[in-house]
Amino acid sequence: MSRVTVVIATRNRRSELLRTLDRLAALPDRPVVVVVDNGSEDGTVRAVTAAHPGVRVVPLGRNRGAAARNVGVHLARTPYVAFSDDDSWWEPGALTRAAELFDAHPRLGLIAAHTLVGPDREPDPINAAMAESPLPPDPGLPGPPVLGFLACASIVRREAFLAVGGFSSLLFFIGEERLLSYDLAAAGWGLCHVPEVVAVHEPSANRPPSHRRRRSELRNTVLTAWMRRPGLVAVRETARLGARALRDCDSRAALAAAAVRLPSALAARRPVPATVEGGIRRLAGDAR
Repeated sequence: MSRVTVVIATRNRRSELLRTLDRLAALPDRPVVVVVDNGSEDGTVRAVTAAHPGVRVVPLGRNRGAAARNVGVHLARTPYVAFSDDDSWWEPGALTRAAELFDAHPRLGLIAAHTLVGPDREPDPINAAMAESPLPPDPGLPGPPVLGFLACASIVRREAFLAVGGFSSLLFFIGEERLLSYDLAAAGWGLCHVPEVVAVHEPSANRPPSHRRRRSELRNTVLTAWMRRPGLVAVRETARLGARALRDCDSRAALAAAAVRLPSALAARRPVPATVEGGIRRLAGDAR
């Protein structure tokens, strides 16, 4: 029996999701699969139930964003959980290898996989960035330490994920990985890139407009700073966004959205330890 559950959060991408489920069903790793539906209106739940009766489908009835993945992790009964998006899947053997690495490294909380993109399977640029991480090597990890990852190409130790609260509902989508990586590191878990664990991502054409993604990214950068970074850093990030807002409509929208969510961000404020903050600064090339 597989020791890895694959959790997929989806919304209105029925055809892409069915393709992903076909790919996962063909894996020799035989993972358990849980689909959490964020209120799809395209018949996703019915289609998955008909085509893949062995897949557990959880219809939420509304869009909970990245936090929908938390529902799947809670339902998982395996020690390790891999995330796929509805347009991504895992290469044969990747999940089995990841489980072996988690077994061998008890402090390992998250594996950031090597990601291949599109029908031509081009390496995602993030692979090189993670492989060349400026963070100090950690002999307790099977690869270069990281403080960021792609959700659709990551595998977590379920215990660690649940202990830190999973993905933030406040951030909704875009950049939610950053906060989770900070929380895992702050709790003492190791995160690393493992090139031999491979995920494939064929991005869906059904994507939000680029300006919406940019606004969410700008908003969540500020909110994450207020939740986990030193006060001066949070002020600096907010001021930087405010300066952009004078001349850029996306920045204005992001600043307004961040202001609405700021009370909740402050209520969830837990600055990371100095060691983690040092790693964040090192990755940003900030020596201050």
